[in-house]
Amino acid sequence: MDNHRRMLIIAYDDAQILDVACPSGALDIANRYGAEPPYSIELGTLGRRAARSSAGIVMGAGQGLETVAGRLDTLLVVGGIGCEGAASDERLLGQVRRLAGLSRRVASVCTGAYVLAAAGLLDHRRVTTHWGWGKRLAERHPTVAVDVAPLYIRDGNVYTSAGVTSALDLTLALIEDDHGPTLARAVARELVTHLHRPADQAQISMFLAAPPPEDRLVRDLVGHIAGHLAEDLTPAALAARAGVSRRHLTRLFTAQLGTTPARAVRGARTEAAAHLVRSSGLSMTAIARRCGFGSAETLRQAFLDHYGVTGDRIRRMPDMPAARGTPKQQTPGP
Repeated sequence: MDNHRRMLIIAYDDAQILDVACPSGALDIANRYGAEPPYSIELGTLGRRAARSSAGIVMGAGQGLETVAGRLDTLLVVGGIGCEGAASDERLLGQVRRLAGLSRRVASVCTGAYVLAAAGLLDHRRVTTHWGWGKRLAERHPTVAVDVAPLYIRDGNVYTSAGVTSALDLTLALIEDDHGPTLARAVARELVTHLHRPADQAQISMFLAAPPPEDRLVRDLVGHIAGHLAEDLTPAALAARAGVSRRHLTRLFTAQLGTTPARAVRGARTEAAAHLVRSSGLSMTAIARRCGFGSAETLRQAFLDHYGVTGDRIRRMPDMPAARGTPKQQTPGP
């Protein structure tokens, strides 16, 4: 298959089936839309054993990792609740190292980063993974710079992505790198997904929204706020984006959300920062910068106002704190 881009996806027991389906489905559509050279998509396991996904669906492997030879375009390791078992399997790690040496680029989806890290392929690189697993990854591999904020990260020829469906964002980025934005947009349209979610869009923003506002303008602005926390989100900037006056914007937010635009932005930034405190090893200064606060001290005051505790206390708490005046909720699991 010298005229193909050879993509090898590595699976194992208790892998997340979406981590396999998202990349392989998007690459298949790219082929049907005329990717040249086309992608050849292979699923590999140790011994060519079928892998049982965490959903119980069995995935038949087309390749035994031990017998794969020749150049690979991309080696991709999937994630799932079986990642820790896979990361402790020396036979699998040996094959991952060998195959990485045959590959133009190496990638992981979600907690597949655990396998790449255990194989020594992420040392001294900036990487991401599922927000709920980042802290453990950083503690286990102190030479790996874990950043759970972005949807995906490229560091040299190594790509890592966040949880599950961010595999689609990563794959669209790979398609764009290989074939340009026109094909990537065509694949996105076929999949009825976002035409482009930037790599540095915060993966945790999906947890911040209450039931969506009925008003379309407010709903769009809430989505914009969640995805662009570090940008200019003053009432004037939001009003200009929506094409309305600041006074009308305030009326809409008060009617739909029960709060002002400024308070809605501060609340979204504070909740995003709290998730980063709990799921990453980033400093308070770095978290403040990512979430749009001017300083660590400003963030500390926001935590006190919103939760009644400091960021250091949030980091040590067993569960995500509830905002003042709201019932306590459990943190979503990975």
